[in-house]
Amino acid sequence: MNLEGFSLLESPAVHTVCEGGWGLPLKQVISNERIVVLQAQLGEWDNLNHLLVCLKTKQAAVVDPFDGNYWHEVCANNGWNLTEIWLTHSHWDHTKGVKTLKSMLGGSVTVRSHAFERQRGWKEPVDEEWTHEANSNIRLNLGELTFEAHCTPGHTPGHTTFVGEGVIISGDCLFLGRCGRTDLFGGDPALQRETLRYLRGVMQQLPPAHIVLPGHQYALENGETPTTMHLETVLATNEALLAVDDDHLWASLPFLAFDDSMAEKARRQRAKSE
Repeated sequence: MNLEGFSLLESPAVHTVCEGGWGLPLKQVISNERIVVLQAQLGEWDNLNHLLVCLKTKQAAVVDPFDGNYWHEVCANNGWNLTEIWLTHSHWDHTKGVKTLKSMLGGSVTVRSHAFERQRGWKEPVDEEWTHEANSNIRLNLGELTFEAHCTPGHTPGHTTFVGEGVIISGDCLFLGRCGRTDLFGGDPALQRETLRYLRGVMQQLPPAHIVLPGHQYALENGETPTTMHLETVLATNEALLAVDDDHLWASLPFLAFDDSMAEKARRQRAKSE
């Protein structure tokens, strides 16, 4: 893809749209004649939500909406039609705003996620479930824009990463400095390692100016806390990606599992399912 005109903008201000009341202001990540990509940090878990807009058709897709009212207002203020909800995975903090948007927009918005998320006991209704295998992809269209939905399990069974139009929306599969935990119910460290090898291969074929957009903000080793990063920097510095080919380094990663209440809940869920 020709990335001329793509930019990682420093200013968080976006004309005619409201600012996020939860955390960071609404940030314009990419803007050119084809697409606008917006990012907002919402909720107490520092969730990073993303809105993709096809400027030719005014169609918009929100990825992992935490607050349905918030994204409805953003689109209404700009004359955009919110027609798509894409879920990277089914954890509550990535799906919290779905019911609100469906109640407001009804059949004019389509909710899509991967069918493998049912393996972790998720029962919420979805309009379309993808069924492609792990570490493969299908094509998604948003107006005149084209994306790939990559099935990237490990954090959850059907975790999905969206790639296209200059961005990689990686959810909780890949953060900027590390990867997501694998000790929650439905998580699998071996699958996560395989996924990261696959995703690394996909990303190595992309222009280095692509922008990685994770599902949460976490501090890097140097103390910085960015919410976006160019792909070339992620490939060169991400701890998890740098460890996938070394058994010792992979086993020593401190963020794959934690001793907390969520891990205890996952242990109880696994015991019930056996």
